[in-house]
Amino acid sequence: MKSRSFELPAEVGNKLVRQGADGVRWLNELAGFVGQLEHDWNIAVGAVFSGGSEALVAQATRADGSDAIIKFGIPGPTGFEQEVRTLVAADGRGYVRVLRHDAARRVMLQERLGPQLAQLHLPIRDQIEIICATLQRAWVAAPDDLPLLTGSQKARRLAVFIEATWKSLGQPCSERAVEQALVFAQARQRAFDPAASVLVHGDAHNQNTLQIIGADRTDCSGFKFVDPDGIRAEPALDLAVAMRDWSEELLAGDALALGRARCDFLSSLTGVAPEPIWQWGFMERMSTGLYLMQLGWHDMGRDMLKVADAWVR
Repeated sequence: MKSRSFELPAEVGNKLVRQGADGVRWLNELAGFVGQLEHDWNIAVGAVFSGGSEALVAQATRADGSDAIIKFGIPGPTGFEQEVRTLVAADGRGYVRVLRHDAARRVMLQERLGPQLAQLHLPIRDQIEIICATLQRAWVAAPDDLPLLTGSQKARRLAVFIEATWKSLGQPCSERAVEQALVFAQARQRAFDPAASVLVHGDAHNQNTLQIIGADRTDCSGFKFVDPDGIRAEPALDLAVAMRDWSEELLAGDALALGRARCDFLSSLTGVAPEPIWQWGFMERMSTGLYLMQLGWHDMGRDMLKVADAWVR
């Protein structure tokens, strides 16, 4: 087997350190593991990609010379198994296609895609159109036997996180905004209907939206998603991410009016009713703003929360 070392992304390295002995063992065995996979799958593993936090992602070349991506799940509760299940169920519809996977070894080989939508520097409106078009291809009925978090459970988790984190951070936004998020969480919990649910991504932002190699950057059908959370929920949950992002555009004017206009735009593109989009979007904005502040990214987090405060005034 080949003897080699791999340069890990900083966050992956940090998570391995936090895993203690399991993380050290995984890293020590990585070179041998890669060599065995190269033999078993008849591939050559290349350089590791920068970024990421819950998996090691590297270039790979298949026996026929075609490019691919190989993804190794690191030890611990990272959601890797759920990601594999979601991608296999999607079978390439709106999502990156899985070419091979091994659940026991926590590894999968994926088709190679091009740059992130975020790297193409398109206007925000164009990015939203691309994300919505990709979501509409990805929204398929979730198999009944697929173990997935439900939209009701997701809403409850967001409510618990928002309330607890707001208090622990010293109340960085208005109490009214927190109360509104909790009211919306209850509404989405009550609204959960398995019969009206689809397989949703859960974090469909412009860095998880990749261009298909060879596709035109303005072609809405030329993109696929990576890194899904995999949730059984109403489609509005996926549209919440577009409501959560691009705070600077909303803060440049009347944040409430601009937010409502964005919500209506998302509704017009997808046919999803605006009120569930608004409610999920508010919860996502609150939870992500608080999470970013928890991580120390105070400016970005505060901007998200400023918009949320404006939306409840």
